Amino acid sequence: MSAEKKRLVSSLFWNLTLLTAGSVIFSIGVNGIVIPQGFVTGGISGVCLLIYYVTGVLSTGIWYFIVNIPLFLMGWFFVSKRFFFYSLYGMIVVSIFMDMISFPIEIKDPFLAILAGGTILGVGGGITLHSLGSLGGLDIIGILLNQKFGVRIGTFFFIFNMTLFVFSFGSLETDLVLYSIALSFVTSQVLDFILTMFNQRKMIIIISNHSDKIAKVITEELHRGATFLNGIGAYSGEERKIILTVVHNYQLKRLEEAVVTIDPQAFMITENTFNVLGRGFSKPKVY
Repeated sequence: MSAEKKRLVSSLFWNLTLLTAGSVIFSIGVNGIVIPQGFVTGGISGVCLLIYYVTGVLSTGIWYFIVNIPLFLMGWFFVSKRFFFYSLYGMIVVSIFMDMISFPIEIKDPFLAILAGGTILGVGGGITLHSLGSLGGLDIIGILLNQKFGVRIGTFFFIFNMTLFVFSFGSLETDLVLYSIALSFVTSQVLDFILTMFNQRKMIIIISNHSDKIAKVITEELHRGATFLNGIGAYSGEERKIILTVVHNYQLKRLEEAVVTIDPQAFMITENTFNVLGRGFSKPKVY
């Protein structure tokens, strides 16, 4: 088997594994906690439920199928055909597991149920979105907005669900709507965390009189790249080399120790980065 075919098979297996595993976890959250607690799910299923309440025609399942048709067409035309087929697989698999997994997780306190349910839903959704597909529905719009405009997927889910639940106040009990909003918030936060946890790095700016020595440690011991920026002290007027580098989270302490050892007077600024693309880090995700 050629290297190209091996990569294709490996990619196919990996993406199907992510979609399957995420679907299992997501289904456990829905059937184990959300449904037994009586919470209302957001997303497209929530829209279909609201349409059914208002119109009283067809069923939520039929509405879900109807609403998903234009969404999948958007995935086909505006994302990619590969994304379409992976998402189709994801929707089929999650539908199967939603029927297969039916054991309830007994949680008496509704707030604990919100934390547990939101965490499980966020982890499951985040795992599936690490693939090149989705579970269909609102995921397709979220990925499209993320690809085109950089909108964070979890944030979009929460804003969408907030709008949906506002329109649900007249049809559902107030307490139930508020519980569902809280569930949606926890889910969106966990989802964003899962999506960024593997890409998050530390951006470091170092101002020192021993920049050359510190840069040598970064390149030779930490095996990370570094860039010199030309700077001038506002008070002293002295020219200095300012170091700009990006390191993995686990390398931060080693860098701090090296900087303090070389120059105890060094000025070091650390910033979280949510996404780093380039050699030695992540590659752009192409659906």
